[in-house]
Amino acid sequence: MMGLVRSGEIDTVGKKALVGVAFAYVGLVLFVPFVNVFVQAFGNGVGPFIEHLLDEDFLHAVKLTLLLALVAVPINTVFGIVAAIQLTRNEFWGKTFVMSMLDLPFSISPVVTGLMLVLLYGREGWFAPVIRATGFNVVFAFPGMALATLFVTLPFVVRELIPILEAMDMAEEEAARTLGASDWEVFWNVTLPNIRWGLLYGVILTNARAMGEFGAVSVISGNIIGKTQTLTLYVESAYKEYNTEAAFSASVLLSFLALGTLFIKDILERKTSE
Repeated sequence: MMGLVRSGEIDTVGKKALVGVAFAYVGLVLFVPFVNVFVQAFGNGVGPFIEHLLDEDFLHAVKLTLLLALVAVPINTVFGIVAAIQLTRNEFWGKTFVMSMLDLPFSISPVVTGLMLVLLYGREGWFAPVIRATGFNVVFAFPGMALATLFVTLPFVVRELIPILEAMDMAEEEAARTLGASDWEVFWNVTLPNIRWGLLYGVILTNARAMGEFGAVSVISGNIIGKTQTLTLYVESAYKEYNTEAAFSASVLLSFLALGTLFIKDILERKTSE
């Protein structure tokens, strides 16, 4: 009997120790660095923090980050909806290959993505003759940054919608078509209400990745201050120039965007589980 009690006590102590190790690990890896960003940003008071936020280069980086999100989110939302519906409602040769290709942005390093775009659209790239003839710059310009952002954010919406559409009962859509509804009416009145929470979840993840992307955008943009510099690139540039307050001030803004994303994500997860 005593042996069983001691064994139970040892198991309890072991579980508590594992929980303690897990909390310590999360604290060191996530909580402490996150708090340190705010400590460093407000180390000299709120005044310098606001001053950095009003800096011209910082404001341009914010504007460019928002523009990239405004391009990537709507395009990949429409693509995600169309692709998910086509992949779940039809059988065709090569479907498995297409499904695998959707995960390509997850498996390829963002830096490699940026390099691929440079090799395609650079001065010696495959499309260099067309670019020279039209004078339409892609590398070290907004179009290249938009392409990089579109690539890295492509899978989020479609990957969120595919499981939902596969689990949907087709009876409602078939009944609507039987009653004479067009494909658009079926989508708007039947399909969309059933996928709305998953769609919003995918849109939020797409927006978060678009605003936080670094690797691919860094390579294709050239990180030109005041021209092709996003918020994440601004943080790196300011820190390398020993302007740590500016770097941490920009990091605080990115942190608030991340917290907002997590908050909305938590709400949507609760909605989808109801």
